[in-house]
Amino acid sequence: MNPDSVLSDWRARALLFEGTLKGAIIGQDHVIRLITVAVFARGHVLLEGDVGVRKTALLRAVARGLGGAYERMEGTIDLMPSDLVYYTYINEQGRPWVDPGPLVKHGEALSIFFFNEINRARPQVHSLLLRVMAERNVAAFNRAYHFPHLQVFADRNRVEKEETFELPAAARDRFVMEIAMELPGGAEIRRALMFDPRFHDVENLLREVEQGVLPYDELNRFATMVQNEIRASSALQDYALHLWQATRCPKEYAIAIDGIDMNHLVQAGASPRGMSMLVRAARVHAWLNDRAMVVPEDLQSIYFETIAHRVFFSPVHEFRRGPLVRELLDKVLHTVAAP
Repeated sequence: MNPDSVLSDWRARALLFEGTLKGAIIGQDHVIRLITVAVFARGHVLLEGDVGVRKTALLRAVARGLGGAYERMEGTIDLMPSDLVYYTYINEQGRPWVDPGPLVKHGEALSIFFFNEINRARPQVHSLLLRVMAERNVAAFNRAYHFPHLQVFADRNRVEKEETFELPAAARDRFVMEIAMELPGGAEIRRALMFDPRFHDVENLLREVEQGVLPYDELNRFATMVQNEIRASSALQDYALHLWQATRCPKEYAIAIDGIDMNHLVQAGASPRGMSMLVRAARVHAWLNDRAMVVPEDLQSIYFETIAHRVFFSPVHEFRRGPLVRELLDKVLHTVAAP
């Protein structure tokens, strides 16, 4: 089949997927576009925001739109790694019994694993999740379980910090994007969320999301086609390399932040994995915008969400991470010349 025809057909599916999400989760068009990019880039997603902005509802809607087997885990301080793999109970005969846990019960049909309040789980749980995200397999019951179609979606709220555990750098680097989900803007949208009964019942609202719009078991193959067919010019590649270097050595690009010694700001910049994910996501962004080649806008539109969590500051500056990383990356985009 003609690749152009396949790309066009799948683009129509992707836009339908976005449309069905926007009908249920209003006022979050940019977030939905970023998640769509991540789906086709085949990367995991961490969503962060205040309480009650419908992070969980959005991720449940995404899972419904993708189809396949779906499992959800609640992060709690007493959660153990084994709880993801198996659980024990007393059966009807009064005997101890072991059943497969949420990670392994569906085998290769597992499409979405949704980890709610991930930062409430302990580091031991994060370590197991890191392997699953990196290798898409886990060992249990004397065998290996493989999850070729798996995407991990996680969320955390940024208000409560008690009894929470920050994700290690290695785990954060496995997320293609960390996306901030803010309170929807616009008086009409907020009015609808307050007064329209349609938005008061999440379960009924999610039923409006068309199920299986994107065939989960075909996404890997099509995602490879996008990466092979959407091209990047030599000039665009040079631009991406400068964007990378600027996160590691901002002083080389005459980037300055008031009151900050730029020699001691960045402890570690974006990783090679992170930059390859940026390019993967940029190719998807170009395809969604019906372009056959990546342009600077494709990199710029996803740069912050893809790179911010991969830049680490020295300890003295890490406590101001939020505003500093935003200012740094904004200056990178405004300083590095685009082709």
